[in-house]
Amino acid sequence: MQLVNLQGITLSYGQPPLLDAVDLSIYSGERACLIGRNGAGKSTLLKILGGQVNADEGFFKVSSGVKIAQLEQAVPEHVEGTVFEVISEGLGAQGALIKRFHQLVQAVATDTSQQLLNELESCQTELERVDGWDINQRVEAIITKMELDTDAQLSSLSGGYKRRVLLARALVCQPDLLLLDEPTNHLDIESIQWLEQFLKKWDGALLFVSHDRSFMEALATRFIEIDRGQLAEFACTYSEYLQRKRDMQETEDRHNALFDKRLSQEERWIRQGIKARRTRNEGRVRALEAMRRDYADRRVQLGTAKMDIQQAEKSGKIVAEARAINFRYGDEQIVREFSTLIQRGEKIGLIGRNGVGKTTVLKLLLGQLQPQTGHIKTGTNLNVAYFDQYRTVLDSSKSVQDNLSGGRDMLQIGDKSRHVISYLQDFLFAPERCRQPVSVLSGGERNRLLLAKLFLQPANVLVLDEPTNDLDIDTLDLLEELLIDYKGTLLLVSHDRSFLNNVVTSTLVFEGDGKINAYVGGYDDWLRQRQPPKVALKTATAVTPKSLASPTVAKLSYRDQRELDALPAEIEGLEVQIAGLSEQLCDPQYHSHNRTQGEQLSGELKRAQHALDVCYSRWEVLDQG
Repeated sequence: MQLVNLQGITLSYGQPPLLDAVDLSIYSGERACLIGRNGAGKSTLLKILGGQVNADEGFFKVSSGVKIAQLEQAVPEHVEGTVFEVISEGLGAQGALIKRFHQLVQAVATDTSQQLLNELESCQTELERVDGWDINQRVEAIITKMELDTDAQLSSLSGGYKRRVLLARALVCQPDLLLLDEPTNHLDIESIQWLEQFLKKWDGALLFVSHDRSFMEALATRFIEIDRGQLAEFACTYSEYLQRKRDMQETEDRHNALFDKRLSQEERWIRQGIKARRTRNEGRVRALEAMRRDYADRRVQLGTAKMDIQQAEKSGKIVAEARAINFRYGDEQIVREFSTLIQRGEKIGLIGRNGVGKTTVLKLLLGQLQPQTGHIKTGTNLNVAYFDQYRTVLDSSKSVQDNLSGGRDMLQIGDKSRHVISYLQDFLFAPERCRQPVSVLSGGERNRLLLAKLFLQPANVLVLDEPTNDLDIDTLDLLEELLIDYKGTLLLVSHDRSFLNNVVTSTLVFEGDGKINAYVGGYDDWLRQRQPPKVALKTATAVTPKSLASPTVAKLSYRDQRELDALPAEIEGLEVQIAGLSEQLCDPQYHSHNRTQGEQLSGELKRAQHALDVCYSRWEVLDQG
């Protein structure tokens, strides 16, 4: 069933138009991903579908009875109240009535004045008149489904849970089409995975904007690309879309090259002189004029950003060393007995929930905070460049140019001088955009500006806190390549699973209760290496040999019993072996001098991990009798 239909939609904020006579239909049950460069018009198209923006030209039809709901890109600052109250707002007038009833019930619990009781009775009567109790049950049902606290204040929730509440507000009206604009921004991996699973099970249609490649790959059934005002549709996987896009670009480049060659030949012909002008074919002249118009109207694809990291002198071999450090805020243990050694050239990813303490650990490792117990040693000759996800170093009231140069026209980059506008063009800022205030920039443009500012300073240690938010795919790919080739040390906080997989060589994972464990490789490598919960092992090591002879264990054969008794020591030995192998593989110097042996160690690590998994599986079988 067709839910919405756009025909000939045109919208312009100047020239060229943002949307140029585009057609689009969305059908029930599909999950379509809207993709394109920053500023291409993705959010604008969502706003047209959501009724927030009117097109200049064209036809927009919503099928009879179809409900559309939208989840905004950022959490609105004006939204406040309890979880129940915020979600109720998604039901309009009925929701306002339910919200008021809920408030009165809470107020009567502490104030039984006749005025409040009369108001509660009146509200209850009105709810019965409009069948409001069914609506109330719908609100409570979605709160349960979303695993939310009914009476929690929205302001007290984490960013991930705030977005969960806003999603519930959008879904409570039971929409046929849900519009999502960058739903994974500022969410931790756990929240992103929850959202993935929830949306997979949801039976409505979905149109979403995202640059999270893992999220797109897991969710999208169709890709809709906005490029130079036009839409192109791809009913395929994300990897197939990338290949088709490359093929289309190559075809376009060949076509443009042939056109330009022919145009050049015709221009030479028209300029040949008196003889040519006397004998020239008027039809050929008219064709040339048409070619000139086509050339003038051609919209060339926006180029790729040209980013380069200014390398500083090498730091000392050891960048940071932590020994059994502990740190807490009040009663909350942020870091517990954490030890690590970070050496020059390592690329380390930090993985953990929002608010778990990743930024705190970065400050500890860089010497900006001191542990309450334990010891931290920072290396020598460290030149640190820090990317702040909240972009606090950008002044929204100043222009793009002034944020970068402080009012100067020239920038000093290494031993060369360069005009600030020329430098900003490398980061895809047009000259007129350079003179506009930061406040009008999109999220992706602000991130590009922050990267431009960051890469001005020579650095041998890069600390990047969520650098991928709002970046388009092309810029994201370029940033990946830069970081892979970067010779300095990288500390990366990210919830982008593909980005972690492609960039980092090891991870520090916040496992809960202040425990931080190190793993070789990226996100997927951590998933393979992490150990299952040690509930059974803890039970086993806590009991005495006498208790092992309990009625349950007594059912085992003599051989099985001996195997069970030996498993704790075997598991412990394998864990020690894995830790030792991981430490060796984390050393970049080792790989540079022992490539063959490094491959052997990787094989040993895989075999040891497999043996550990087998031991745990065997433990479960034997422990159950």
